[in-house]
Amino acid sequence: MKQSLHLRLGQQVAMTPQLQQAIKLLQMSTLDLQQEIQQALESNMMLEINEEESAIQSIDAMPEKKTEHSDSITSEGSQTDIPDELPVDSSWDDVYENSVETGAHSGETVEFETQRSKSSTLLDHLLWQLELTNFSERDHAIAMAIIDSINEDGYLISAPEEIFQGLQSQLDDLYFDEVNAVLHRVQNFDPVGVAAIDLGDCLRIQLQQLPEFTPYRTEALIAVSRYLELLANHDQAKLMRRLGISERQLGEVVALIRTMDPRPGAQIQDAGSEYVIPDVYVTKQNDKWQVNLNPDIAPKLRINPIYSAMIKRADNSKDNTCMKDHLQEARWFIKSLHSRNETLLRVARSIVEKQTGFLEHGSIAMKPMVLRDIAEELELHESTISRVTTQKFMHTPNGIIEFKYFFSSHVSTEGGGECSSTAIRAFIKELVANENPARPLSDNKISDILQEKGINVARRTIAKYREAMFISSSSQRKRIL
Repeated sequence: MKQSLHLRLGQQVAMTPQLQQAIKLLQMSTLDLQQEIQQALESNMMLEINEEESAIQSIDAMPEKKTEHSDSITSEGSQTDIPDELPVDSSWDDVYENSVETGAHSGETVEFETQRSKSSTLLDHLLWQLELTNFSERDHAIAMAIIDSINEDGYLISAPEEIFQGLQSQLDDLYFDEVNAVLHRVQNFDPVGVAAIDLGDCLRIQLQQLPEFTPYRTEALIAVSRYLELLANHDQAKLMRRLGISERQLGEVVALIRTMDPRPGAQIQDAGSEYVIPDVYVTKQNDKWQVNLNPDIAPKLRINPIYSAMIKRADNSKDNTCMKDHLQEARWFIKSLHSRNETLLRVARSIVEKQTGFLEHGSIAMKPMVLRDIAEELELHESTISRVTTQKFMHTPNGIIEFKYFFSSHVSTEGGGECSSTAIRAFIKELVANENPARPLSDNKISDILQEKGINVARRTIAKYREAMFISSSSQRKRIL
């Protein structure tokens, strides 16, 4: 094969390390950003927290100035090289002070790591009770298999027959009655109703643990054991006939059943709290909406003046080169961090300007808006807006809202305008909340009501929005009892 040279022209986007870092910080949530900053502080000797200044404030309060030992803040994508004239040469002895000692002193108080208690789960709770129950070694193994088959809601995910089959290879001469007996003992554990096979079994277990003299306990037990489907369908006539009770008595039976918990495991299950820290605060001052960055989301960083002064000009030693690299990385990190906050604040202000109706009146007044609307106004790419609005939260008078919540598609109105799909969902939720339980609104009726308001929404669109909000159909919402 003959070798030859070819000249080819083309364009290629090269992402500098600083641009890559800026994009990485831009898409981070507040909690991830705090971890990234902490990691940068631990790995870069040139970075330190500026204790003399307050935490990060709004961009308007960030003056762009450059001092002898700090760097100016530039926009995203800019780079600042190490200046030609670095601080004058100095030796370690010049800056080291004998009065400053490192390491722990004999009289220093030891700082212990903060310890958090382990999150309590249903599994932990059941195992704790298992160890306190007087089981034989054989029954203990059966109980362990049963508890391992309980999901977070407290129900068995494996039938007792399946648990029995799984244990046959572990325990010799095992009988199904043994598994059933241990299951009944586990069903007496807290919370009441745990280890149930299905909903009817769960309600039955809870009702059985009520005092025998509880009014309508017997009728309620028969209802959940034999006629659960009639209860679900709210078939009042058949229930009264099957139970042999009056309409008033049926109301008492249903009221007693409703005091039971259909998801007993949820009382105990604690997957760990997830805290949401708002990135910006939206407040109304002098009849105008103001947007400010949360000053507590990240510490104010600066270049360490002592370490930066140790860098020697025209010194290519390994230590000096390492310090130069750390200095450049620190400058990039600070600029990327401030660029992130500037972009975040610009996007937040643009959203608030377009969605003042939501801030004043709630979701019903939400306007249709897409990423392109913000991108064109701020002259940024849609992908940048997408990164900024992901896992970013805004503290508003209506609660803490994720940026992405403000973006929604639109539906046309009779007047030629547009209505946000978020507003339509709010209308549907409000109509369903205020409907007559005996005569719930159908999708067609909701569509007609919105048509009267000038909003053109098809029945199938109403059904799609309703299902997305986990609202049952009108037949399932009907309440006769």
